[in-house]
Amino acid sequence: GIDAVEYVNQFFKDKAKDDKYLADLKQRCDDEGVKSLLIMVDGEGQLGAPDEKARTTAVENHYQWVDAAKFLGCHSIRVNAGSSGSYEEQQKLAADGLRRLSEYAKPHGLNVLVENHGGLSSNGAWLASVIKMTGMDNCGTLPDFGNFMIKRGPDPEEYDRYKGVEELMPFAKAVSAKTHDFDENGNEIHTDYERMMGIVLKHGYHGYVGIEYEGGKIGEMEGIQKSKELLERVA
Repeated sequence: GIDAVEYVNQFFKDKAKDDKYLADLKQRCDDEGVKSLLIMVDGEGQLGAPDEKARTTAVENHYQWVDAAKFLGCHSIRVNAGSSGSYEEQQKLAADGLRRLSEYAKPHGLNVLVENHGGLSSNGAWLASVIKMTGMDNCGTLPDFGNFMIKRGPDPEEYDRYKGVEELMPFAKAVSAKTHDFDENGNEIHTDYERMMGIVLKHGYHGYVGIEYEGGKIGEMEGIQKSKELLERVA
């Protein structure tokens, strides 16, 4: 009963320019009546790298995924806003890399979406400010309900997930419903889904919501099914 999919580039890392593979994938989707929505891109370098050359390389490494996403009929690629330096330095660096990639994606009709995915990108206020700084209407966010750990380790720092999603939703062109564990009534125990989806809808979002089950107590297929049932119940 799932009629749209999001891809993760790590599962077909060497296929971005493989025309036959992409054509087969597109045909398989068409045959099953399934829409391709976006490609989540990891491992192609830091778009906010402090070194100018490394940043340029990272931007250009993402071009192939814009092209692949366009071929598959996706609306976006999802990227990370990795950087280093002070709060303000990382803002400027990430905004620069994202703007350059968004400029490449724009003529293709593609969006570049940033997920809260660790480091300062898990700070909703920081990421919202970076998106504004890019000044590109095809550069937006993909709020993930669970990825708000800014720093792990002995002195962890976690951002409030409801505040974070609230800050990221004005720029959202996709949403990731993260789930880990469910109670006996099928509710996610870490995230209040009624509250979270209320925030999503309040911002006028009516696009697809991606299911991202990351728990370990039940199998993947069961976790996906439970997540789907939860979203349908809340809807």
